[in-house]
Amino acid sequence: MTNRVLTVSRIHTVAWPLLVAWPLGVLVASFTIGAAIFAMVGDTGSDTNFTGGVFSLFGFALAFYLQAMTQTFPFALGMSVTRRDYFAATLIVAAVQVFVFGVMLYGLSLIEEATGGWGVGMRMFAIPNYFTSDPIIQLAAYFAFLSLTAAAGMFLGALHHRWRVVGLFTLGVGTLLAAGAAAFVITWQKWWPDIGHWFAAAPRSVPMVWLPALAAAAGIIAAWALVRRATA
Repeated sequence: MTNRVLTVSRIHTVAWPLLVAWPLGVLVASFTIGAAIFAMVGDTGSDTNFTGGVFSLFGFALAFYLQAMTQTFPFALGMSVTRRDYFAATLIVAAVQVFVFGVMLYGLSLIEEATGGWGVGMRMFAIPNYFTSDPIIQLAAYFAFLSLTAAAGMFLGALHHRWRVVGLFTLGVGTLLAAGAAAFVITWQKWWPDIGHWFAAAPRSVPMVWLPALAAAAGIIAAWALVRRATA
């Protein structure tokens, strides 16, 4: 079964530009533009000049797993690949991508810290350093949020494949209503300070690693529940 799953995982190499080339290309472009701007501007009066270019990597990861469920999945079923093998193969690809990109981002954050923000005080990769100085939590945070991105893409893609736009709209409206109701109750009960104190007092690993990791696990389980019942 392992060899079969590894063989099925090669289906995803067809979309290697979206899996590897485009994320890295846009990341390099974002870094180059940001560094050039901050080098030209000079001293901005801030210790660090934040740029969100790194989030392009997460955006492409989300897009890849969306299309893996909406486009590649039906193609695989047409090639007589079982749902279980395809989903397991997708998880293997996701695990490899999360590990490689996570280590890469952490390595770049170390260089960023060592060079004083690439010599121009730019903060692009060392975002977890804002919240903790623990290197293990920093690395784990990259893994956790990349895993959450992949899981969200798989879940949303599986939802769209099962119920199309109606499923996405229903999820969006349901999420909006649930978030609004939660905000109303929290405001009514004046729980915002308590929630803020909890996040401030909790170990950094909880919001940075464990919560996104648990959300990623829930997304993967939900995606599999949808995929196993989906038709081609």
